[in-house]
Amino acid sequence: MEKSLYNIFKAFFKVGTLLLGGGYVILPIMQCELVEKRGWIDNDELCEYTALSQSLPGLIAANLSIFVGYKIRGTIGAIVAIFGMVLPAFLCIVVLAKILEEIINLRVVQGIFWGVGIGVFVLIYLAIKEIWKKSVNDKFTFLIFFAVFLCSACFKVSPAILVILAILTGIARQFILNRKKKEAEE
Repeated sequence: MEKSLYNIFKAFFKVGTLLLGGGYVILPIMQCELVEKRGWIDNDELCEYTALSQSLPGLIAANLSIFVGYKIRGTIGAIVAIFGMVLPAFLCIVVLAKILEEIINLRVVQGIFWGVGIGVFVLIYLAIKEIWKKSVNDKFTFLIFFAVFLCSACFKVSPAILVILAILTGIARQFILNRKKKEAEE
């Protein structure tokens, strides 16, 4: 079969359309489409390209399409092949996003999200209540809580920094308490 850019695009678009699951699912489809029907590569090349595709980051199907496209028509063949491979997934995502956008705007769905939001709020409240019982149990831990809350809410300090500072404060407090305990025993 002719190795025109249109035929390369069409072959990889077909494979991309049939590809559900990725990875090794693509091998029989690629073998049927590229080896048996079109004769663009042989089984040994397919195996070599698959092994190379697995050793590179990214999707095996995308990497495989680049290798095969490059073998058939060079750089432009690789570009056309990858474009044909990913275009069906891209189009599906766009269509699904449009459908979901329409569904989200339905009054019933808005009501569901409102109810879920209330449920999430209650779950967060219950989690905070449980954590509060176990972690804020004296004046010092309340002071740490208040300082962290104030820094987070009013000064927009990074939560990571606040956690690290709280840990270091707790370690320093324990170190001081241990030293006082040793001095009292001596």
